[in-house]
Amino acid sequence: NGFAVVRPPGHHAEESTPMGFCYFNSVAIAAKLLQQRLNVSKILIVDWDVHHGNGTQQAFYADPSVMYLSLHRYDDGNFFPGSGAPDEVGSGAGVGFNVNMAFTGGLEPPMGDAEYLAAFRTVVMPIANEFAPDVVLVSSGFDAVDGHAPPLGGYKLTAKCFGYLTRQLMDLAGGRLVLALEGGHDLTAICDASEACISALLGNELDPIPYEVLQQKPNANAVRSMEKVIEVQSKYWRSLQRSASTLGCSLSEALQRDAEEAETVSAMASLSVANKHIGKRAEEEPMEEEAPM
Repeated sequence: NGFAVVRPPGHHAEESTPMGFCYFNSVAIAAKLLQQRLNVSKILIVDWDVHHGNGTQQAFYADPSVMYLSLHRYDDGNFFPGSGAPDEVGSGAGVGFNVNMAFTGGLEPPMGDAEYLAAFRTVVMPIANEFAPDVVLVSSGFDAVDGHAPPLGGYKLTAKCFGYLTRQLMDLAGGRLVLALEGGHDLTAICDASEACISALLGNELDPIPYEVLQQKPNANAVRSMEKVIEVQSKYWRSLQRSASTLGCSLSEALQRDAEEAETVSAMASLSVANKHIGKRAEEEPMEEEAPM
């Protein structure tokens, strides 16, 4: 795995247009080179910069071999760059391979760790696992970290949260994961979040998720945003049907439900095996004749 400390950022740059501080779309170019030079067949691009990566979306909108999955502040198209609606799902052969986890509702309240962890649990990881990529590239902007003024982000994620997100992505593609720096305008936030991600990439043990974050339910605007994405994308990704039932749960509640569900499945499997065994014995052993009255 790796972490590319690159400047300027790239995900707003389109094929023939620089935009939003971006001139060359580093991650899109990397994905094209993986396709052309190494014949990589399935690439996942996760973009967690607070702004939608319009350039990356454009580059692979009709390409089913590259999934673009972006989490961003959208606010019904009223936040820069205005693209990235949930119903922008790809075109032609690429339909279903463009996923916009578009948060709407402004900053009342702002999205934070609980909301992004919920989005990863219910949208990002189910789709990513079902897609089963060979390589994962991350447009790793840190302007969702607390410390960015509302016009530049306004969200309240902690730097450590990005370590938890990185750790989850490391379970994909046999750990073939590269993060490339995108946006971020607060130097402390960029440094702290980069450190958290690199620590995860190195396999260091991360600090546990704080108790209050584990217990916090995602806010109502986030739940509505996730519901919209699941409604649109569940046509293409069967795995979303299962996660929809725990959208409003805290991480702690969701983990508890998963554990209970796993126990139930295990108990039912054991019962099924036992029933088969009993049925087999019944077939093998002749029934005793009843004594005449």
